[in-house]
Amino acid sequence: MTHPEPAPATIGRVVATELKPSTPHQFHFWTARESPVGIGAIVRVDAPGRTVFGIVTDAAAYSDLQTPMHAVLGADGDPAAVATEPSERPEVRLFLASVLRQMPEEPLQPVPLGTVQLASDADVVLALRMETFAVGERATGIPVGVYAAGGHASPVYLDCDFLLGPEAAHLNISGVSGLATKTSAVEFLLSSIFQTFPAHKGSVAAVCFNVKGPDLCFLDQGTSVPDGDRALYDRMGLRPEPFSSVRYFAPHKPDGVNLNTLRTNEALSANTEPLVWGLREVLDFAEVVMNRDDVDAKADAFIGFLAERIVGREYQDEMLRGKPFFVQSFADLEEFFRAIFDFMEALGKGGEVWRTHHLATIRKVRNRLGNIGTRSRGLVTDDGTANDLPWGSFTDRSVQVIDVAGLDPLAQDLVFARVVSKLREHLERRDLGVDHVVVFVDELNKYAPADGPETYVRKMLLDLSERGRYLGLVLFSAQQFRSQVQRRVVGNAGTSVYGRMDMDELATPGYATLSPATRIKLGTLPKGELMLRHPHFTQPIFVRFPRPAVMTGREGVERFPPAADLGFADAVARQLRSLDRRIGTDHVRALVEGRRDDDVRRALSATRRARPDDPAAYFAAALGRRVAPEAPAQRRGVTPLRRPAPDDPYAF
Repeated sequence: MTHPEPAPATIGRVVATELKPSTPHQFHFWTARESPVGIGAIVRVDAPGRTVFGIVTDAAAYSDLQTPMHAVLGADGDPAAVATEPSERPEVRLFLASVLRQMPEEPLQPVPLGTVQLASDADVVLALRMETFAVGERATGIPVGVYAAGGHASPVYLDCDFLLGPEAAHLNISGVSGLATKTSAVEFLLSSIFQTFPAHKGSVAAVCFNVKGPDLCFLDQGTSVPDGDRALYDRMGLRPEPFSSVRYFAPHKPDGVNLNTLRTNEALSANTEPLVWGLREVLDFAEVVMNRDDVDAKADAFIGFLAERIVGREYQDEMLRGKPFFVQSFADLEEFFRAIFDFMEALGKGGEVWRTHHLATIRKVRNRLGNIGTRSRGLVTDDGTANDLPWGSFTDRSVQVIDVAGLDPLAQDLVFARVVSKLREHLERRDLGVDHVVVFVDELNKYAPADGPETYVRKMLLDLSERGRYLGLVLFSAQQFRSQVQRRVVGNAGTSVYGRMDMDELATPGYATLSPATRIKLGTLPKGELMLRHPHFTQPIFVRFPRPAVMTGREGVERFPPAADLGFADAVARQLRSLDRRIGTDHVRALVEGRRDDDVRRALSATRRARPDDPAAYFAAALGRRVAPEAPAQRRGVTPLRRPAPDDPYAF
């Protein structure tokens, strides 16, 4: 038998004066000194024919004294003498509340002079309009945290139609580094989405860019959750568990075999693989890797010619050479450029234009593209062998983590631009494997700054924030200073989250709509507490969220210390052991002895892509027949010197 919830006790009354009147948007109320009301508390006002819900945004306390001088004179200048006064001075606690909701909503009227109670669980649902999406057979509520005040702990939900689309989309979180728990908040929210995303909305996956240290390197590893946090999980109906389907991608280091990530412990190798691209993958995003001034109309036209007519296709030009070109790698492209330059040099002064493209333009594009392998060594390979994300086979509730923390900024831009573009292409064709994809990007100040040149990545982020929701492509972003991010990118975020904020940041114009008390609370928020803005909430709401049930970066590095860089053969063996633990290092050394490094890399990449039942045998077959070492080069066409005659005075 369910017992009815006890009627809430009256804690205060609305007060309206000529100087501080009640309006349809805010009201004042007074309470006793021991009342459990604070900034962020949700209250309910009852009056005949009307119920009003509000959230406390400011507070004041004062007594019946006119000036501080009266208090000094009453105590004869001795603060200790106040305790001996014959009567205790009255103290008024006055709170300012902003209206969350009025029932009925029409006609919109000033808040009446009614009694004030702390909101119950049912009141919180009504105050935040959650009854429209968090209950029912086709509910779309996603738990985001717990509102706690006066002994109540009420779950707060976000509407997934306004979080993941199509009504609105995107989430942005701000806060100082180390204290705002930005990464933890995103990890918890992703877990909540995966557990509660309604079946009738389709499937969902996430792509996370790890841009600093080991922040996102251990999403698949669980950790203990304190009892207090476990109670929060229970209150929201969630399970404290790590992500069950995670794949990690990281580029190689310049040696081409050791992974450029902190996730190199062999215990984690089963779902950690290299991210390697070739010419075809890079050419489509030449604007990212080239200087902005280089991508003029002429260079863009020639790059388009290469992409459409040359790369990946058989190209015949009798003027350049008799046999056709088949450009698949940077080495093949260099051979093609060399043929053009040789042909143009043979023409002499008349050789300045080849197929409507000026020689200077061709040389500029060749220089820029030819340096990509050097500038992005480890990510971009010269042999044309690529290992990419599982385009077309994303699975529901899966996470793809791309670790770019060890890459230079140019390579990071290239990775971000290509991955987001491919996600958009596949979602437009509806062949990605899932209906919705959450893209998480930290350090948004770097990728979409408010000031600076208009870069390819910033334009892409802006386009994603403005149009991605129609495709199911959703941006979850985080940064330390929201005011320093491109305004249209953060402005298009349907949900905004704030952790502990820097006071200098709170002094910027973007926070002028918050009351002084709310700004002070934001500047002193403890870990695990956030302020939310959401389309259904007419005012910002404070909630607590539990610690994610995944290892932090620091815990993970201590539990799974990164392996040291190995020599070439040993590093190849380590990667093969991620496919089959039985493969021994000595066996791999014997296989690769005397082989060219590029051939070994190709065979390793082919084995990773195929994931055969017998990786060692497949790797050996991919290496091909052993090539005997070449004999020392013989000098040809050189006539040996004659022995000088004994009587030759000029001999030496």
